[in-house]
Amino acid sequence: MECMKKAADTHMFTTYGRQPVLLVKGQGCLVWDDTGKEYIDFLGGIAVCALGHASPVVTKALDEQSRTLVHVSNIFYTKPQIELAQLLTANSFADRVFFCNSGAEANEAAIKLSRKYHNIVKKDGAKFIVSMNYSFHGRTMGTLSATGQEKIRIGFEPLLEGFRFVDFNDINQLDKATAQGDVGAILIEPIQGEGGVVCAQKDYLKKVRYLSDDRGIILIFDEVQVGMGRTGKLFAYEHFDVTPDIMTLAKALGNGLPIGAMLAKEKLAEAFQPGSHATTFGGTPLVTAVAKAVFTSILNDGILENTVKMGQYFREQIKEKLMPSYKCIKGIRGEGLIIGMELSIPGVPIVKKCMEMGLLINCTQDTVLRFLPPLIVKKDEIDSAIQILAKAFEESND
Repeated sequence: MECMKKAADTHMFTTYGRQPVLLVKGQGCLVWDDTGKEYIDFLGGIAVCALGHASPVVTKALDEQSRTLVHVSNIFYTKPQIELAQLLTANSFADRVFFCNSGAEANEAAIKLSRKYHNIVKKDGAKFIVSMNYSFHGRTMGTLSATGQEKIRIGFEPLLEGFRFVDFNDINQLDKATAQGDVGAILIEPIQGEGGVVCAQKDYLKKVRYLSDDRGIILIFDEVQVGMGRTGKLFAYEHFDVTPDIMTLAKALGNGLPIGAMLAKEKLAEAFQPGSHATTFGGTPLVTAVAKAVFTSILNDGILENTVKMGQYFREQIKEKLMPSYKCIKGIRGEGLIIGMELSIPGVPIVKKCMEMGLLINCTQDTVLRFLPPLIVKKDEIDSAIQILAKAFEESND
């Protein structure tokens, strides 16, 4: 491990606060390091490994597609890409899909589509985009500019112009920010993942939808972290009885292969013509074949049902086994298998103790433990995680 760590720190940019663990193998909800130590993975590649590690669904699709066609230019049609687009539109509000390689690229595409729609189609000059404080939309210059966290933006100035920020779940602030008639889009996460697993209030999103319709504003939902079954429904917007005009996906869509997607209603599509936007590797036959298999499994293999059941069980166990004994736990929140545990103490020491005892989680916003296990997680794995968490909190009280 030390030799590999030294090589990494010598030859790679140190842009990640890496944990001192060298992972070499995974299976289901478990991963192993180079010493053979086993860990329960309740981070799941940060909401990526919905079907777990070394999923046979992924392996089969990878093997079959890699034997026929891995990559061609997007100036040609390919069957896996078309079939995945059909699946996405058939199971969502959207009419069209643009494929890319990541959540940041999907959000970048959404920003560009909304700008071009207002500049070229509507020609109303509504160039501003309103985003939320504590949001996270990516690390390109465009999505960084749309991210409402100063600690992530600092040092990259000048940022892209044309963004305003308001508090999440505050409709009055949003009303004032869009009152001038120069706002073209509202960009919002139904559940703020990096912001501390903060859920939108149901009536709030309904009011946002009404405000958007009333003022001719495009409503964009960033579902990069919470889409593809994470909340117990295929898409998080289904919990709120609200549909966006544009939605972005990535992470679990490829279960680890790099793919992102921007989905939009037909009325917006005319803003993108040939040459408007492109990417060399967006939606290759290989990644779309895997994503199609992953999507089909989530739809047909009881994944959504398991997510609801295990999410409820996990929250119940936290309330019954942990909260009465450890007063530093202020509360829990989330939906399905995206769960945040808010603490009155710093969360990083708890994360480290859990890792030492074989449980991988992380901390957002300094005091919120975030749990994102694979959607195939079982009760016994949740029970083991609860036991480790109890020991970690016990040691923190010493």
